[in-house]
Amino acid sequence: MNIENPSGESLGWKQSFLWLAVAVACFHAAYTSIHLPAAGFLIIGYAFGLVRLTGQPNVRRAFYFGLTTGFLCYGPQLFFFWNIFGPAAVVLWLVLAFWIGLFAAITCGSVRRWGKVKAAWLIPIIWTGIEYFRSELYYLKFSWLNVGYAFPTFEISPQVCGMYGIGFLVFAMVAVILHRQLLNRVLVQIFVTLLFMLIPLTMMLGFFVTSKHPLPNQQLSLVGVQMEFPSEHIIPKLLDQALAKNTNAPIFILCEYTLDGPVPDSLKDWCRKNARFLVVGGKDPVGANDYYDTAFVIGTNGDIVFKQVKSVPIQFFKDGRPAPKQEVWNSPWGRIGLCVCYDLSYTRVTDELVRQGAQLLIVPTMDVEYWGRHQHELHSRVAPTRAAEYGVPIFRVASSGISQAVLHNGRVTAQTAIPGNGEIFSAQLELRPNGVLPLDRYLAPVCTGLTGLILAVLLLLAARDRRAGLTK
Repeated sequence: MNIENPSGESLGWKQSFLWLAVAVACFHAAYTSIHLPAAGFLIIGYAFGLVRLTGQPNVRRAFYFGLTTGFLCYGPQLFFFWNIFGPAAVVLWLVLAFWIGLFAAITCGSVRRWGKVKAAWLIPIIWTGIEYFRSELYYLKFSWLNVGYAFPTFEISPQVCGMYGIGFLVFAMVAVILHRQLLNRVLVQIFVTLLFMLIPLTMMLGFFVTSKHPLPNQQLSLVGVQMEFPSEHIIPKLLDQALAKNTNAPIFILCEYTLDGPVPDSLKDWCRKNARFLVVGGKDPVGANDYYDTAFVIGTNGDIVFKQVKSVPIQFFKDGRPAPKQEVWNSPWGRIGLCVCYDLSYTRVTDELVRQGAQLLIVPTMDVEYWGRHQHELHSRVAPTRAAEYGVPIFRVASSGISQAVLHNGRVTAQTAIPGNGEIFSAQLELRPNGVLPLDRYLAPVCTGLTGLILAVLLLLAARDRRAGLTK
């Protein structure tokens, strides 16, 4: 049985390359136009083209068209990998592209096995399951460049559905558009009704969680100083400059790896002298040859009052050991979560801080200048999305552009330039009573399990068919 497209025929080569071009062009337009948020809606065109590409006459061809689409999307966007990893970057681009090929193959196989109408219901499940797995669960997990980060950040939609939920809705919408006969079915009417119920349901959930902790909102002034691998004696001088410009701010933040070791006495003395808190990234030694990549909090008395280790060290980097635990800092102003750099990209890390009641996330970050402008711009998409998902403000200090102060609704209220060495920025952020996990935190793992089940069933049925063919 050949796969069918909405017109009733399998895609030919000419149509396939046309839809490949549409998918790739829309993907780059959505991700390249960082200064034009509305361009993010073009990611829908990427989803449309990708789903159309699954209409191949066989699963193998669908996989290769998906793989090619992924490679042409991810390679140019992540070209800075070449500066970091050299020729090995090609392998990493292919690893990311593999998941797009797998989506095309599973979708194509589902249509060939069960027909396009039944398989249409599986499209958003398969997409979300694969996207969540490649972003959060396996060793080379990497969440950048997914559908949710491309979408413009709004005050309500990310918090309702989350970044994975946005991908689910986009591919569900595309499936319905491409299979219009579904609109006449009762199940679709139920499905659409449930989608419209998500917003009031999440708003009620947020009210319930907030009402359990009726704390007054706290206003907190924070100051960040952007510097990359500074000499130890320079740091107090830059902090003095920052203090002179922000005399009433109680907390100052420096980036990840500001220190090449533990906190020196000079910074403890600065905090004691000026009665200020300081958050600074450094190394907490473990044995003779290893360490924890740590965000230290130095109190006004010069003591280290809290510290949080990076939960997910970057693969292939010398980035220390993973954190043995996660906790929130019970600061004088409320519960503050510390999230070191890349950890902000993983919802499984930030979710835990929100579950523990984090009212603000402080994120010391290392974005090396030579990695390039586009790497900085892609990384800067994470904080607004995460803030909007939870309804929690974020203060992110990078080593070289783009540092950000983000309100609870995802709006960036202050940021630095690239490279911005020594640049000082500040913001007053509101510590709200509680963050709320978006609904996709429950949906996405279920989709991953269902996708694995679908793949297993398809493989078993294919093996049965082969055995039946051999016995004839």
